[in-house]
Amino acid sequence: MFDKNDFQKYIEVFLVQNSMLNLISKNDEKYLWEKHIFDSLAIEKVFEKYGKGKKLLDIGTGGGFPAVPIALAHPDIEVYALDSIQKKINAIENLKSELNIKNLHPVCERVENFHEKFDIITSRAVAPLKVIVEYSAPLMHSNSFFAAYKSRKTKEEIQDAQKVLKKYKLSITDIFEYNLPLLEIHSRNIIVIKKDN
Repeated sequence: MFDKNDFQKYIEVFLVQNSMLNLISKNDEKYLWEKHIFDSLAIEKVFEKYGKGKKLLDIGTGGGFPAVPIALAHPDIEVYALDSIQKKINAIENLKSELNIKNLHPVCERVENFHEKFDIITSRAVAPLKVIVEYSAPLMHSNSFFAAYKSRKTKEEIQDAQKVLKKYKLSITDIFEYNLPLLEIHSRNIIVIKKDN
């Protein structure tokens, strides 16, 4: 597993961007590794079981989580960081340029206007599961998986998403649970969704 030292330069560059654009709250800056980077890299658990694929789309990437940490940790995956807010994409362009992340592709667009297929789709703290499944399903091929990062209300969101999952012939195949490395317990889940065979 990666540790904080592997991402020191990224942390420095990100904090400069954050001071100008407020990508994450000032309170969260001191927990950038624990709450955002470590959380983003929890997808390792999914990769170990399902493989990595070659193309990943992060829907609603915001400040670049999980897209940028994944791109840094896995130069063999082409990572597309998608957001409809130009200032956020500009910040990710700056990170890409300063850190020379060749496999990172920031895209300013609404997901509904995106029509490529991807091996992996991620989304972290963007919308309820039923909404994000509706967005991601058309971008999946038969071997793709969608990894939804969730914290609270995982059970309720899964319940609410049943109709949409059925509509697109998708199933939840795994829920990976983990805790962030903080003193108080912050538990997280990655819900893995695949097409039915």
